[in-house]
Amino acid sequence: MVFKVLVVDDSAFYRRRVREILDDDRELEVIGEARNGRDALEKIETLSPDVITMDVEMPVMDGISAVKAIMASRPLPILMFSSLTHHGAQATLDALEAGALDFLPKKFEDIAKDRKDAARLLCTKVRLIARRGLGLRRLTTKRIEPRKLPDNAPAPRLIRSSGLLSGRQGAALQPTVSSVKASGKHYHCLAIGASTGGPVALQKVLAPLPANFAYPIVLVQHMPGTFTTAFAQRLNGHCNINVKEAEHGDILKPGWAYLAPGGRQLLIEAKGPYKTIAITDANPGGKISYKPSVDLTFGSLAKAYGGDVLGIILTGMGADGREGSRLLKDKGATIWAQDQDSCVVYGMPQAVTMANISVKSINIDDMSNCIQTEMK
Repeated sequence: MVFKVLVVDDSAFYRRRVREILDDDRELEVIGEARNGRDALEKIETLSPDVITMDVEMPVMDGISAVKAIMASRPLPILMFSSLTHHGAQATLDALEAGALDFLPKKFEDIAKDRKDAARLLCTKVRLIARRGLGLRRLTTKRIEPRKLPDNAPAPRLIRSSGLLSGRQGAALQPTVSSVKASGKHYHCLAIGASTGGPVALQKVLAPLPANFAYPIVLVQHMPGTFTTAFAQRLNGHCNINVKEAEHGDILKPGWAYLAPGGRQLLIEAKGPYKTIAITDANPGGKISYKPSVDLTFGSLAKAYGGDVLGIILTGMGADGREGSRLLKDKGATIWAQDQDSCVVYGMPQAVTMANISVKSINIDDMSNCIQTEMK
């Protein structure tokens, strides 16, 4: 299948640059360009694109206003381009909250050091959100009921797959649950890892938690360093618990969530009766491609807390979190995954599910209630 793309940007040079990259992909075809949000709305009616790339800052109608208008009239998957500034971070988060599925830095050198790698990532992200489509668009969509299996259905089985990026082919078959019965397990920490689609998913999970939530929360979201401060501030404004960007030396406290800073690694260390945060640039063996890395953070949690952790892997591209979750589970921790239907990209959750590491797949709409039930 070839996905039709509409490129929206006020710069003719940038539109041409994006068009050249996307047209080189066999699954993508740029069918039109728009100079601003208003122009995009008109082009959508005449061209019927499958997916849109959208600049944030444009004259006449900016990207955020355009996203809101598109989602209100004819929802489509949208990838935002944004500057790596505090203002750009705030605007991008506004766009994601309005309905955009993902974002990339507008400067290609900020995406990857190698131009070919940057182009490859752009095409991959456009394909993934295009596959997501309208019906499974994101968290503002109509609620999708969990799949219910008949009483005589065979036990859930796993299918081998190499599609961990998209998670749409050969996906792991694990029934979605909408509620849990408390296991009675003892916990000391909640840990959550996410990537593509994570900003909105994390807000969905954290906002309902009560202010007196009895455990510290460690958050790892793949995001540029200039974005995590703004994202932590946004979450803090939406949540009853306290949310902050993690700092070196922070002591983990109940009712606080600590967001890993973008571009660095967050490790948990045990110091006497306390658990503290270490922020580092460490990259063991040069094998870690994500900063922050869910694997590294979860691995450090396994050393600091042993099995007294509820670890959750949310929507995201790739398999970051699988090995860290494995280390946690080997210590006796509990691992859950977001279910396929509610993910923007069922890559990271699929990875832990197919490896028999996660024990439950849960729709994002039910995740917070399940957490509160399990960790009472």
